[in-house]
Amino acid sequence: MLEEIRAAKKSGDFSPIVMAIPYFRFLGLTALPDEHGVICRLPADPRLIGNPFLPAVHGGVIGALLEAAALMQLVWQSETAALPKIINLAVDYLRSARPVETMAQGIVTRHGRRIANVRVEAWQDDRLRPVAAAHVHLLLS
Repeated sequence: MLEEIRAAKKSGDFSPIVMAIPYFRFLGLTALPDEHGVICRLPADPRLIGNPFLPAVHGGVIGALLEAAALMQLVWQSETAALPKIINLAVDYLRSARPVETMAQGIVTRHGRRIANVRVEAWQDDRLRPVAAAHVHLLLS
């Protein structure tokens, strides 16, 4: 994993990191750098629908997207060569996530020697109308 992280930071291609995590790979996540860091994208996929009557993406899938965005942002911003470990993830579900492409991006709010805090928002069509937000605490290696 160390080599994948170094290569991703050098090239801006996070697909080897995403592919190394089986659940992220199952979800079809992608991660691309932009001017503010890394944006994670969750594709529209009928397998990810949790409530077929609305329809809405399963909350656990949205939580995984938020977790991925926090990890990728922290890896992008920090000098770490190993993936941080999740200590705590608190998700606020703000509205139903329709079965369309969903994006998420994190902001590192505190980066200490051992622990980092990341705030993440997920949105669909309009970044100003997030579908979910999270506070993530991560243990640095």
